[in-house]
Amino acid sequence: MRVITRAELPGLLSVASCIEVMEQTFRALADGQVEQPLRTGLPVREHGLFLAMPAVLPGTGAFGLKAIAVLPEYEGTEWESHQGVVVLFGHGPQALVAVIDASSLTAIRTAAVSGLATRLLARADAEDLAMIGTGVEARTHLEAMAAVRPLRRIRVWSRSPRRCEEYAAWARGVVSVPVEVAPSAEAAVREADLVCLVTSATVPVVQGEWLSPGAHLNAVGAHRPDSRETDSDTMARARVFVDSRVAALAEAGDLMIPIEEGRITAGHIVGELGDLVTGRMPGRQNDAEITLFKSLGLAVEDIAAAHAVWQRAEEVGAGSVIDLGGTRDCQ
Repeated sequence: MRVITRAELPGLLSVASCIEVMEQTFRALADGQVEQPLRTGLPVREHGLFLAMPAVLPGTGAFGLKAIAVLPEYEGTEWESHQGVVVLFGHGPQALVAVIDASSLTAIRTAAVSGLATRLLARADAEDLAMIGTGVEARTHLEAMAAVRPLRRIRVWSRSPRRCEEYAAWARGVVSVPVEVAPSAEAAVREADLVCLVTSATVPVVQGEWLSPGAHLNAVGAHRPDSRETDSDTMARARVFVDSRVAALAEAGDLMIPIEEGRITAGHIVGELGDLVTGRMPGRQNDAEITLFKSLGLAVEDIAAAHAVWQRAEEVGAGSVIDLGGTRDCQ
């Protein structure tokens, strides 16, 4: 069994290469090759959540489980707010093949899925990016957006001016385009044609009236029925795609709240990301249309990404190999 740490993982799986892994994964999901239940969530501490996310990806022989604690009290501190592991199994008598840091893996695969959605939904000439949020996901999402669109300008906003400045300084070392700290979320979003929402907000940080015609949004941060980053006008104006319709209607407050308000119905969800990958559903209809991808994160994304990490680690000998004693003593 290989143990892959947070420091080792980015060298084994880039955001750009993970976009291709996610494309294959969502194709398999759309073709009915994936087995995964809805994730199980249990409340922990005062506002935390413990999630268990199993999946089987038969095409690779991989199956496994992500176990992760979401601890909002650590948002904005030196400690990770998402802590956990992915336990990966495969073929052979020693089925347990890897234990992989879940925080870095989640950050990469989530951004890669947003990158895939952006490649399929955003205008071909989209180049003005608004990044709402400055955490780990904001960093991997910048890499994802730069991988699929030729960025010209980036505006960033979060509730912390200090973190905005730190993010902007980091981003200027990653991309060779202007990176500005916006004075407000509205100032960041107006005139943007790409918007990434990667916050821990529980109430809307973006309003539909701010959105420019032709904009594409990736709504990533909120993952509870009572939390959302977008207001009801945003959802009503947008052509909406999700990673999983079943999960979105059970967990996504961005959609569930406007449905409860009567602003939209469940039928407002045009399709799943897999429908776009396979070509079963058309994406953007014209250059003026607003499109939105609501991401919740699926277990199969973690298992597919973990499998890619493990394969690369096997090739280059990365990680720590631990013998747990996989043979049975018959004497």
